[in-house]
Amino acid sequence: MKSKHRHTGLFLIYALLIMPFFLPSVKGDDIKWIAIGDLHNWFSSAGGEREVGRRGEVGDQQDGLRWPAQYDNQDVQAAKAMWIGATNFYDANIGKTYEYKVVHVGPRVLDDISEIMPVKPRTEGFVLYGQYAHPSVFVDGNPGSNTMFGMDDVDEVDESLPADRMIYNELNTALGVTLTRRIYAFTNQYHQNYHIFDYVFENTGIITNQGDVQTQTLEGLVIFFQYRYAPTREACIYEGNYLPQSATWGHNVVNDAVFTHPETSDPFRAQFAWMGLHSKANFNTIGGAHSLGDGHLGASQYVGVITLHADTSPSDPTDNPAQPFTTMYLQSDHEITSGNNQFNDVLMRKEYNYMISGHPTNRHGEDMDCPTPIDCNADADQYVKAGDPGNPGGYSHGQGFGPYTLAPGESVHIVLAEGVAGISREMCYEIGKNWKDDAKPFTLPPKAGRTFTGSGPTDDKDFYKNVWVYTGEDSLFQTFERAVDNYSRDFDIPQPPRPPELFEVQSGGDRISLSWSYSGGVPASVAGFEVYRAVHQPDTSYNLIFSGDAGITSYDDMAAVRGVDYYYYLVALDDGSTNDIHPGIPLVSSKFWTMTNAPASLRRPPGSSMAGIRIVPNPYNIKAQKLQFGESERDRIMFYNLPPFCVIKIFTERGDLVQTIEHTDGSGDEGWDSVTSSRQTIVSGLYIAYFEVSEDAPPDPITGAILFRKGQTEIKKFIVIR
Repeated sequence: MKSKHRHTGLFLIYALLIMPFFLPSVKGDDIKWIAIGDLHNWFSSAGGEREVGRRGEVGDQQDGLRWPAQYDNQDVQAAKAMWIGATNFYDANIGKTYEYKVVHVGPRVLDDISEIMPVKPRTEGFVLYGQYAHPSVFVDGNPGSNTMFGMDDVDEVDESLPADRMIYNELNTALGVTLTRRIYAFTNQYHQNYHIFDYVFENTGIITNQGDVQTQTLEGLVIFFQYRYAPTREACIYEGNYLPQSATWGHNVVNDAVFTHPETSDPFRAQFAWMGLHSKANFNTIGGAHSLGDGHLGASQYVGVITLHADTSPSDPTDNPAQPFTTMYLQSDHEITSGNNQFNDVLMRKEYNYMISGHPTNRHGEDMDCPTPIDCNADADQYVKAGDPGNPGGYSHGQGFGPYTLAPGESVHIVLAEGVAGISREMCYEIGKNWKDDAKPFTLPPKAGRTFTGSGPTDDKDFYKNVWVYTGEDSLFQTFERAVDNYSRDFDIPQPPRPPELFEVQSGGDRISLSWSYSGGVPASVAGFEVYRAVHQPDTSYNLIFSGDAGITSYDDMAAVRGVDYYYYLVALDDGSTNDIHPGIPLVSSKFWTMTNAPASLRRPPGSSMAGIRIVPNPYNIKAQKLQFGESERDRIMFYNLPPFCVIKIFTERGDLVQTIEHTDGSGDEGWDSVTSSRQTIVSGLYIAYFEVSEDAPPDPITGAILFRKGQTEIKKFIVIR
């Protein structure tokens, strides 16, 4: 294995060589997240999520489709494309008829000025709707959830929404096709690892940002999507760096597809991908085992997309099981995936011909002698498809719908679901450890995928690992089945109970206190609550520490240990009567509504005397804020060595009372955000802090003495410089 620095250097050289081809030509789209279930992803107002499209940084090559999102760096998305093409198109913008006209977003380019044009303003053309707003989550008085701001910014609440969240996305194109894209997400625990994409493509004739209309019938209309997957960021160069460098861009991904359900033979139009073998590794890379560490599987995800509906024609809205028309796999660094240009006749001809190329004789894995993880006998990064000049970046899969003839005012409707699934995080560690320790004999699952039905224990550690990874196919197919069922029911699946609107975690001297509430009281659908806790970091497993009925809305964590950081989430449960998949098992609100990303911990014990109270920093200088409390901390002043219960009053030098703080948590610490009771930030000057004990302190456990008695006072001065 090469060193991390060696890998990084080689990648930077590679990035510099190819950068002109994969950086977006114009960066003007907006970004929104769906981050409410186990699958988190960002979406672009341009209608497709191109390579490094969120921030334009090379380090984001694996960015999005995070599953399981509770853990860091579970990104499996590298690049996507959406192309729309037609034949014999007269372009009024330049007065020319094109034999083939294609407009593009991704996999690398975006022109949102004259080609793919998101509807402005964004409050009309790019909106995140929610059944309800994100709960307010606070840890020690500060915002404590990374999804509360930035990742779940609901623009508009719509209680009639059939899903927990929906992104509405509208854009026009230089082809005269207006696209509306609705992306639905759910928090029912059996439906939270897929998103449903509902597309309508209408011939409005709008061809410019100014709304100019060109009226013509669109012939040979094809809608094409490309998916470049790369499980997973955790194992690759930008994070763990224990897989070969090119795994970062999906060099050893294997693409597969099924068109009928393997058990029922019903139509089942699914395309998906998983991590295969890599020639530059000295170990079997399927599942992404951490061979240099604890062995855990860092890239066992199965990821893909299933077609739920595709109109037969603009006049026949029934689903056409023969769609998608094209399901070819494509070299990810093929010439048609870079430098796309809506005015390049030669390139558009090649693009369009690929978009209508139909179905391959064999799937990618079959062609390269790697049909499943347990029958994989070839390195995916070395495979070269017949006719391709080479394979520098691996292969993606594509799907094309059409061709349609679309008269002015007509539209076609396409619905897809994209999901990620696989073995659980706990199983990734268990299987990986057994693999690393060569703990034979190995226990195999009774079934895996379409071909493995069990053969007892084995002494082959790679076979053991790969069979368990292969069960991810079953998990993904189950995910797709649930998406099919959800769509067929018009999203009428059981709703889990709503989470509390407020969840607060407060550090204390001998406990960490949690409380939660609803503005109108606990809903009747809620039968109880559960609290889960993680230790040291939020990127780990959580353990159940409290379970109570609906009448209990607070909990004191008395088992917390001083010097340790704790993270929590709270879920609301129903009584299990609405569960249509596993009757009797309660449906629960998503943990991501309340999961904290700021630590709570036992605060320092109370001081021993009023004279020992300290104000830190003193003087307080706004210019030194980052040095005093860290890069991300808020503007604050701390009071240390306090009595366990006291009132703190802050006065100006003239004696004006600016703030009163009730210190009641029994610790020796209290913070102040430098804001007055009228919500104004204090100005520079000398301030006076008055401390008064509000109740007797508990007796000292050793001496029995009461160190603080009600009514004791102390005065301290401090200086603020702004």
